[in-house]
Amino acid sequence: MQTETRPEVPVHALSKLSKTDLLAQKNAEAELGGGQKRIDAQHAKGKLTARERIALLVDEGSFEEIGKFVMHRTRDFGLDKEHYLGDGVVTGYGTVDGRLVYVFAQDFTVFGGALSETHAEKICKLMDLALQNGAPLIGLNDSGGARIQEGVLSLAGYADIFYRNTLASGVIPQLSAIMGPCAGGAVYSPAITDFIFMVENTSYMFVTGPNVVKTVTHENVTAEELGGASTHSTKSGVTHFASANELACIQDIKQLLSYIPQNCEDEPFRLPYDTTRNESRPALNQIIPENPNQPYDMREVIDELVDEGTFFEVHKNFAENIVVGFARIGGRSIGVVGNQPAVLAGVLDINASVKAARFVRFCDCFNVPLLVLEDVPGFLPGTDQEWNGIITNGAKLLFAFCEATVPRVTVITRKAYGGAYDVMNSKHIGADLNYAWPSAEIAVMGASGAAEIIFKREIAEAEDPQAKLQEKVQEYTEKFANPYRAANRGYIDEVIMPDQTRHKLIRAFGMLENKVATMPKKKHGNIPL
Repeated sequence: MQTETRPEVPVHALSKLSKTDLLAQKNAEAELGGGQKRIDAQHAKGKLTARERIALLVDEGSFEEIGKFVMHRTRDFGLDKEHYLGDGVVTGYGTVDGRLVYVFAQDFTVFGGALSETHAEKICKLMDLALQNGAPLIGLNDSGGARIQEGVLSLAGYADIFYRNTLASGVIPQLSAIMGPCAGGAVYSPAITDFIFMVENTSYMFVTGPNVVKTVTHENVTAEELGGASTHSTKSGVTHFASANELACIQDIKQLLSYIPQNCEDEPFRLPYDTTRNESRPALNQIIPENPNQPYDMREVIDELVDEGTFFEVHKNFAENIVVGFARIGGRSIGVVGNQPAVLAGVLDINASVKAARFVRFCDCFNVPLLVLEDVPGFLPGTDQEWNGIITNGAKLLFAFCEATVPRVTVITRKAYGGAYDVMNSKHIGADLNYAWPSAEIAVMGASGAAEIIFKREIAEAEDPQAKLQEKVQEYTEKFANPYRAANRGYIDEVIMPDQTRHKLIRAFGMLENKVATMPKKKHGNIPL
């Protein structure tokens, strides 16, 4: 790694400074990071400095820095001649919209943001404070990885951070913004946190970089193709948000914070809401096509049900056959999970199951009620799904809903077939309220497939098998492709007109706001990983 040696101020020159001037000089030195030349190089890449990022994130004048004058302790490989106050990471606390947050921002102008023993100690100290005081932790990552001149000390620093990430998981929200390189062991701290944000074209994440990939597998791939924001937001699902630039990324972080509480014992902030409004949404009465096989966009349903302009989608470009995100209903923060008929008919597959399970578990950790919008024809069949573990991965979503104790409301808009009906927050796995529209079809499978199995012999022996099949399909449809048998059993609490859904949901979540649910005593469940 190329270094830019900073000229040292002679000791006799420092001794001539007053104590006040000395403090001012040291503050100025710390705030300059790796020097103006490197700051200019950062800007030339379209990237902000660590301090500029923090200034955009927190409320003006609220940031209090911790460990500003920390320096590394390494004397090997010439590092004894090169010291920078702060050691490549800015740590401290401030407020976002008046709420306390803890923030660290790695400074790429200092040793490429490489993590050292003292760099890690600063982050760990901040993590301990965040955990003790019950406030979100936000990491702005921009680092070349471990500081190789320190050897195992830097590796130990990473492990100390990983351990604290795990202790804090489910206790305080942890958000990671990748605003530059994040490679090797550095990727695992963000992976443990709750949400990952990336910036298009200037950030990337991978365990092994393009050069190692080429050496081992002979694949030619760029850093952007291997681990850029587009790759991880569409193919791997590693990142939850891909932003066009750093300013947009920071705005996304702020928006997410507005929906979630400070910690697991807190409640999401509730906005004032006028309860005298007319909550009827007539557009919903026409949203379901006459043809049960014709798609529609579940986002249109969501937009009609939630407070205007409040839906904040998570994992938008990954596993698009399911839609998840935060919103508000009657001022209350909720998590939304909805099958997407416009993509793969809304089936559940491996990626959709994992995506939704992760989101459900986050909402349950932090007391965010769940709204489930169901239109699911089943699980995706095929060798690719079976050989890659659809059974175990589908069970992750089932497990997540079963263990969730937050208020849970389901609305079946159309299809609810087979095991997927059970998995999508059915009454049988602990949902509090289950509604269905008149268009709902709750059955083991679609009418055509069911008729072919149940009436196989009759159809085969008929003079006109095709006519007989259609007759039996109609018979099955009339008996099962509706919500009323389930409602007769109490599995559906009410069949409602679509335009009345928002009104029902506002009242339902209001009724459930003091819900208390107890789980059997255990250390923790063993989710099918």
